[in-house]
Formats: sequence, structure tokens, C-alpha cells
Amino acid sequence: MKNLKFFLCLALCLSLSFACTDLSEDLSGDLKSGHLGSSKDGDVKMVTVPFKAHFLGTYMPLGDKCATNVIVDGVGEGTHVGVSTVHFDFCILGASAGGDSIFYGNTFAYIVADNGDSLFISVEGAVVTPPLEDHPDYVVNYWRDPFVILGGTGRFEGATGGGMSDDYNSTEDSYSHHHWEGTITMVKGKR
Repeated sequence: MKNLKFFLCLALCLSLSFACTDLSEDLSGDLKSGHLGSSKDGDVKMVTVPFKAHFLGTYMPLGDKCATNVIVDGVGEGTHVGVSTVHFDFCILGASAGGDSIFYGNTFAYIVADNGDSLFISVEGAVVTPPLEDHPDYVVNYWRDPFVILGGTGRFEGATGGGMSDDYNSTEDSYSHHHWEGTITMVKGKR
């Protein structure tokens, strides 16, 4: 009986509250439009925020889209992507005259975030040997190249941005080590 009185009182209070309110004026444009990043007039609000990601890549069997097609699949985590997977598919384009740099490009790359949304990325540059003085002794070669964010699916639809990679291969394991830092511009609040 005590619970019944409580629920009846609660229902009466809620009824009185809503009877005096025009809900259409209280709902923001965000809720009316269904877009979390929308303003009252329906414009999408974009924000630019830091982007950092770290991945450990596994070299896969060579592909066939070019003469030397390298494929790397990896796992790691990052801001806005959480625990995620990464896929790189690129071509070796040639080497420098001295042989200390191997150029790569024609990259098809994406990160699949913890919720299944994909972030599309482009990166190209050169793998350089020997390592720099600031690298640990176990680094065999490295690549510090710009990456560009090309959009994606779900919360990454229309995303832009970019930054720099700081990646290397090691004598301690057979993986590629990826450390990316930059910014991403995406719809505010889109999940």
C-alpha cells in the first residue's frame, strides 16, 4: 500500500509538471533532428581534438595489387577508437640511390574502432635505415611520415585530420610498431 501511494503521488507530480510545459519549446534542435552534433538550426558542429594511437602490426602474406604489395594487420588502442584493429595495404614504390630508404605509397588503410565504426587513413613515405640516434638499439629501421584522415563510417563519417607516424621494426620481435599522434575533426558528440 505504501508503494502504491508513492507511485500515485509521483504520477500526479509528473502530470502536473508536463501539463504546464510546452515540450516542443524545451526540446533542443539536437534532439528534434536526431543529430547529437547539431545546433538548434540543424547545422552540424565539428570539433577538432587530439588523436593518438598505438598499434602492433603483423606482416601478412604479400598481396597482389602491385609488384611488391605489403599487408599489415594490427591491434592496439587509441583516442576515439578505443581498443581497435588496424589494416595497412601498401606498395613498395622503390628505393633511394644509396639504398637507405625504401619508399611506400598507394596505401589503403583503416582502423576499426571498438564499436565497429571505421576510420579511413592515407599514409605514404619512406622506411629508413639505419635508425636515428634517439632510437633504442633494437630498432632496425623506422618511418616518420604524415598521415591523413579521410573520413569513415558511423561516428567517423566526414572526419578529417592527420598527424605524424613514429613507427619502426625491431630486432626483438617480428612486429611493426606504430605510434601516431595528431588531430581529428569530427561531428561533436556523435557516438
